[in-house]
Parts: sequence; C-alpha cells; structure tokens
Amino acid sequence: MVDPFQHAIALTGGIATGKSTVCNLLKLHGFHIIDADEVAHQVLDASWEAIAKMFGKEFVQNGKVDRKALGKVVFHDSAKRKALEHLLHPKIKQKITELAKKEERFKVPYIIDIPLFFETKNYDISPVVVVYAPKEQQIQRLMKRERLPSEEAKRRVALQMDIEEKKRLADFVIDNSKDLKHLQKEVEKFVELIKDRYAVS
Repeated sequence: MVDPFQHAIALTGGIATGKSTVCNLLKLHGFHIIDADEVAHQVLDASWEAIAKMFGKEFVQNGKVDRKALGKVVFHDSAKRKALEHLLHPKIKQKITELAKKEERFKVPYIIDIPLFFETKNYDISPVVVVYAPKEQQIQRLMKRERLPSEEAKRRVALQMDIEEKKRLADFVIDNSKDLKHLQKEVEKFVELIKDRYAVS
C-alpha cells in the first residue's frame, strides 16, 4: 500500500504556541500547507444536521454550526467532546488524506498542520515539528487573544498534552518563546534542515 503521507511533515504544538504564524512564515518559503482546523470547520458545517440532532437546534444557524457556542459546551463536558470527536475525526481524516494525495503528486515536502497530532494518534506521519512556547507563555497569550480569565486559559491549556512532552516527542522544534525576528530565524533554520533531509533546492 502506498503511504498517503510520504512527503508530509506534521506540524503541531500547543494552544497559543504560534502554529498559525509559523505556517504563514513557511508559506513564504514556498511550502504548501494543509490546515486540519480549516478542514475541521468545513466538516463541522457539512455535519450540521448531525450536530443539531446530537446537541440541539440552537447550535445551528442557517446551515452553519455556531462554533463558539458548541465550543463552550464541549470544553466543559468530556463526554460531549468525545461524542463530537467520534463524529468528526473520521471525516476530517478522510478529507486530509484526499488533500495529501494531491500534494504527493509534486513529490516535495509539504506541511499538515494538526493541532492535536499527539493526542488523537490518528495520523502516521513522520517527521513531526513542534512549535514550542512554555506553558506560562501559552496561558498569557491565550488570555490576551481570547480575552479569557486566567483560570479558563489554564483549563484550556491543561486539556491538551503538556507542551514539554510534545517537545520531547518532536523530530524538530521551532522555538516561539521570543520575538518575531527570533521566530523567523527558527523557521529559516527548520527550512534548511528540511531541504537537506529531502535534498530539495
């Protein structure tokens, strides 16, 4: 069987570690990005009827799922979160595999941005790059970005695998604990490593 992710690099990290910024920088270096969150949003909206049945009609407006309202519910209820994951994850994986097949035709490395790569264990992709920022920084950034109180930000960070553990499991680490200039250098360093590894000019 042909590996559907032969040229794929999984990019992951923790909440508010700066994965989107890194992906934007990688695009500037010519990398194609498959964004699992974007795919998840498409799958979620396509599954609106099932969502209305499972969680209630109030979570759907004009054939679109109210992600913010649904998010609040599943963040606080692990059983509902698991039910939602059970519904969505197979469809998300199918869509990502389809997109990966298109990328594989070019026979060059591309990025699949999967926030919960280690938690879900759904994808057999190697290597893995982790965008890293220490936990305290994650909490501060999340509070600022989502205007959350400290306790709620801590709770959301705690729902994911600890960032230090992800760092330990990574093949590559992009350190985003400093400023943008430092991050740009980290991304450049990573790009050079990938070019060497895959003999890409």
